Amino acid sequence: MRRRVDNPPSRCLASPGCARTALVLTLLAAPLHGQAVSDADWDRVAVEHRRLVSDNGIVGSSLALVQDGRITRAQYLGMADLERDRAVDAETLYHWASITKTFTGVAVMQLRDRGLVELDDPIVDYVPELREAHDPFGPIEGITIRHLLSHSAGFRSSTFPWDGGEPWQPWEPPAWENLAAMMPWTEVEFEPGSRFQYSNPGIVFLGRMIEAVTGDIFEAYVEKNIFRPLGMRTAYFDGTPWHLADHRAENYRVVEGRPMANGDFNTGITVSNGGLNGAVGDLARWIAFLTGAIEPGSAAAGVLARSSIEEMWEEVVPVGEMTLGRERMGLTFWLYPDHGWVGHTGSQRSFFSFVLFDPETRRGIIAAFNTAGGDETGPNTRAVLNSLRKTASEALLGGG
Repeated sequence: MRRRVDNPPSRCLASPGCARTALVLTLLAAPLHGQAVSDADWDRVAVEHRRLVSDNGIVGSSLALVQDGRITRAQYLGMADLERDRAVDAETLYHWASITKTFTGVAVMQLRDRGLVELDDPIVDYVPELREAHDPFGPIEGITIRHLLSHSAGFRSSTFPWDGGEPWQPWEPPAWENLAAMMPWTEVEFEPGSRFQYSNPGIVFLGRMIEAVTGDIFEAYVEKNIFRPLGMRTAYFDGTPWHLADHRAENYRVVEGRPMANGDFNTGITVSNGGLNGAVGDLARWIAFLTGAIEPGSAAAGVLARSSIEEMWEEVVPVGEMTLGRERMGLTFWLYPDHGWVGHTGSQRSFFSFVLFDPETRRGIIAAFNTAGGDETGPNTRAVLNSLRKTASEALLGGG
């Protein structure tokens, strides 16, 4: 294995536009499953990544190309922590937000494969508090696990049914009792299964179901049955463990042109919806598992059957025309049938991220940003993410 490092980090004054940049290119001696990405294609994406970060005043960002489960190229830009003068590097820990949903989905499929649940079981069989919700389209028993996995159950998008925006209000419900208390104010908004509506509480209900079926808290179940067998050693939920604290990326809200740190945070009862943290390398392990780029017979190979993974990528409901063309919803995964791509995005506090991969070529892209706009002086990071996702997918993924 040879390693080349271009543009090593400089000792510069930390700022959103800091020139501190590291571009790491790893060349692997082992043959790749698919055709290797050309230097020209990677360089085009790397240049665009640098431009987007610099032009938009983003404090720090990472971009990685995964082939056959290994990071073959990566670019680390800017600062993980301005106050502590820490540059972004391969060990930087990001918050992955809604990418967590794909882990929850795999956990549910594990329970299905072990005969503990069926996807067409009524969710109220496991989360009886949902009987208090109002369903004008029929008995609440008509809402199934499959509906929740595909965001087609009819539940609202926001965790809260109301939002006064007061600073004293909780950011997310800290306990299940808080969310359960909202059930009499919760209405099913369309006939379950008839269409798509992204629902954060719907995924929280699945997390609650996992706990009811297994007797484990959600975090413990995923640690034991996904993180550990996959070797995801930096992956964790919510508050950062002390031994990893020196690698945690701060996240920044830009107000009046100045980045303001948000600090570490806890997602409360919504952990199954968006509580995941970890290094880019652990997300590469996730893509390796999903694309089958793992050693047969290993503990990782036993996490979920290949047929069950692929079942999660079968279309359940259409979403519409989006940044990458036609978008469909499988079981917690976004599908792009025009290209054969699969993925998910994440955004929470000031973290933004995406994973996108082609199962056929076993090639994937991971990107993360730690900055968002708090007013008109800050970046529109969602637009930045979508721009990079489009450029990177067209240049780096097969099937397009």
